[in-house]
Amino acid sequence: MSKKITCFLPCRQGSERVPRKNIKPFAGYEFGLIQIKIKQLLNARLIDEIVISTDDKSIIDYAESIEDARLIIHNRDVRLASSTTSTDDLVAHALELIPEGHILWTHVTSPFINSAKYDEIIESYFAQLGSGFDSLMTTTLIHSFLWQHGQPLNYDRLKEKWPRSQTLEAVDEVNSGAFLASSNIYREHNDRIGKAVYLHHLDKLVSHDIDWPADFIIAECLAEKRLVAL
Repeated sequence: MSKKITCFLPCRQGSERVPRKNIKPFAGYEFGLIQIKIKQLLNARLIDEIVISTDDKSIIDYAESIEDARLIIHNRDVRLASSTTSTDDLVAHALELIPEGHILWTHVTSPFINSAKYDEIIESYFAQLGSGFDSLMTTTLIHSFLWQHGQPLNYDRLKEKWPRSQTLEAVDEVNSGAFLASSNIYREHNDRIGKAVYLHHLDKLVSHDIDWPADFIIAECLAEKRLVAL
């Protein structure tokens, strides 16, 4: 299979938690997160094409103003753009748009995954394919006291009630920064990852995801103070 990397960038219009979060002004960028993300993806050495799938006319108008043949705009059908649209439906949609090569699925809500970091992720992906893995997704390691259903997840209170946090078993949190797999994996598994997924770790600042209003405020502060590279 070719090493062609095509980015799938889904941008739904309706954001219930942070209205217009994909394109509202952010840290001095007039068109906000979509402006930052398109710039980052176009600057990545190893990304060949970028497919933006959106039902947002404002995003379409902005993307059309960028004259770059690598940028492909798909006007997404309304049935795939509601708050009830499942990720499984979008997996099929991504494969329909990108039937060949390797698919890098990412989001504008990860503004600190920049071009250099995308190249690093892609290089890691191809290296791990040669080690028996079939896909990659980015995660953030959590070294905290984690409980679920009234019980600790990552330590045994019968052995030690309060172990030192440094000794806690780390848990991987999927941060949705990037998913990388071949179109064949999408086709065979109806998924954006395969059965042998490599977990590529990103630190907390780089992997910061904007989902809630507080996340947007924190991200702007990080960007304006240049604490993380855009």
